[in-house]
Amino acid sequence: MNKKTLIITLTGIILGAIGGYLYYKYVGCITGTCVITSRPLNATLYGALIGGLLTNSLIKKEKK
Repeated sequence: MNKKTLIITLTGIILGAIGGYLYYKYVGCITGTCVITSRPLNATLYGALIGGLLTNSLIKKEKK
């Protein structure tokens, strides 16, 4: 993995984590039975995972 790919993926992870936390804070789960959005840690980690996967999938791979 080169430096550009790493920076883009880390940016996606950070933005995803922020988005996950904001989703928990403003939408969340009223009853507390939602697995992902019932706790801020779960929502933040899930957002980070999705952000990292999304940005990593958008990077064009170099052909050898």
